[in-house]
Amino acid sequence: MPYSNRVTHGSKWIWGTLLGFAAATTASALLVTKTADLRYQRDVSRMVFNDNLSVLQEVKGKLGLTSDSLKRVLSESPVVAPDQPYIVVSIAERQLWYKQGNEILFNTQVATGSGKTLVSSSAGKQWKFETPRGRLTVQAKEIDPAWVPPDWHFQEQANKRGLGLLRMDRGTVIPTPDGGALMVRGADVVKRYRNGTEVPLEANEGREIVVGGNILIPPYGTNQRRYTGILGTRRLVLGDGYGLHGTNQPESIGQAVSHGCVRLRNEDIERLYDMVPVGTPVYIY
Repeated sequence: MPYSNRVTHGSKWIWGTLLGFAAATTASALLVTKTADLRYQRDVSRMVFNDNLSVLQEVKGKLGLTSDSLKRVLSESPVVAPDQPYIVVSIAERQLWYKQGNEILFNTQVATGSGKTLVSSSAGKQWKFETPRGRLTVQAKEIDPAWVPPDWHFQEQANKRGLGLLRMDRGTVIPTPDGGALMVRGADVVKRYRNGTEVPLEANEGREIVVGGNILIPPYGTNQRRYTGILGTRRLVLGDGYGLHGTNQPESIGQAVSHGCVRLRNEDIERLYDMVPVGTPVYIY
């Protein structure tokens, strides 16, 4: 074979090998990217709705997803039918939109999670007050909702007022300094006086039951662990304790001050409540 033909044949073989290697490299990169995306979607669905955002941020960092975007949130979520309305909440802008396609049906300011961390005085447990990011769904609608404060509320109040904490269980009798006692009767925490009279106690945000220098943590299911007026006039339930709701502090709207829920002015949540059906997708980014 002439030398020139051997060179031409060799060049074709080299270029073919290089092209094949490049194609294999590209396919491998696409496979890795796809696998990373699938892992990210799996971890998001498992963690974000449990408010484990520190783990979520770690996963995002490993995958190079250090910035959130509505485009990514939407791409990770099931496709919404073109005619189905949906809610979008921007944590950074503290804005809410109710949309159908590209049409904005309603828009207003909101308050979102403060981002602060609270540490328990006893067990060292931590609570991070952030609004969860991702796709949620309106699961239920409530008029004049009551708030059942979690344990962190009593810890927060104790910190503010320089008091301790005292957990109460059903069946427990707690003596009071005046010779009386606290106990649970049915759905109420009552105080029994020395003469045997029993009176249900009142409790609400900022007016917790205090005994012996401790804020009492009432049992779940009692009226003393059920606060009215805190969540405003309406609530759209999103699950895991989160929701879109009104407020008794309208001056907080537009700020990052909540414990994770999205707050609206009462007049705004009332309007949204009338417009939004159960099952509406909610995208928070």
